Amino acid sequence: MENLDFSILLPAFAAGLLVLLTHVPLGMEVLRKGIIFIDLAIAQIAGLGVILAYSLGWDIHGWQVQFIAYGSAIIGAMGLYQLEKYCKESLEAIIGVIFILAASSGLLILAHNPHGGEYLRELLTGQILWVSWTQLIPILFLSVLILWYWFKLQTRFFKLGFYLVFAVAVTASVQLVGVYLVFSSLIIPALTVRGVNTYLIAVLLAYLVGIIGYASGLILSNYWDLPSGAVIVWTLLIVGIMVRLVLGWIRQKNSGDLSPPKGESIHDI
Repeated sequence: MENLDFSILLPAFAAGLLVLLTHVPLGMEVLRKGIIFIDLAIAQIAGLGVILAYSLGWDIHGWQVQFIAYGSAIIGAMGLYQLEKYCKESLEAIIGVIFILAASSGLLILAHNPHGGEYLRELLTGQILWVSWTQLIPILFLSVLILWYWFKLQTRFFKLGFYLVFAVAVTASVQLVGVYLVFSSLIIPALTVRGVNTYLIAVLLAYLVGIIGYASGLILSNYWDLPSGAVIVWTLLIVGIMVRLVLGWIRQKNSGDLSPPKGESIHDI
């Protein structure tokens, strides 16, 4: 324990908790809707907007970068909402194609930029160990607003609201931890508890998977001097598998108590 630098690990862990706070319920809804790659597509669209602005020679900094990133993500989310209305059966495949197109476009735009590779690596893997407490304050307020909407207002504005809230949450999280961890935080905990038909229990278990995954990943990466994002992805997966095995054992002992739900969503609570 003496080798652990808590001045770095604690804000990084807090960043992970903020990501999990919104991504666990959003991830469960993503699985229910069957649009697994939506976060990758939204993140790439947000990044593409910033890349394009820089390539056009715009001198943007601070809030201007945020405005372009969030604006691009929201435009992309509204486009995906329209696609859901008219191309529902092929939506997942179309989202995958959009992700590839946005990523490829970013590569082409940055092809002659000497810092292009560094920017793309940061977008994918993130810089979770360099997160500061001051960075987390606006994300905390944003996360609280997202959760308030999700549990109080989404029944009124569910369809379009889901895409808009998702765009804002993913754009904020990618800037903290990168695309890989955003995707893992969204999908692995939710996938672990898929089949638990009590929503509250499923949410709590998913949070537990995420918390243990982030804590153990940060400690191991610091101890072994390995990239934190990559280690956390693996620890999330390992913890998820272990919890899934326990759930399978419980299901065998108590047949029917944890039977798979039929298209459960937050509306079924």
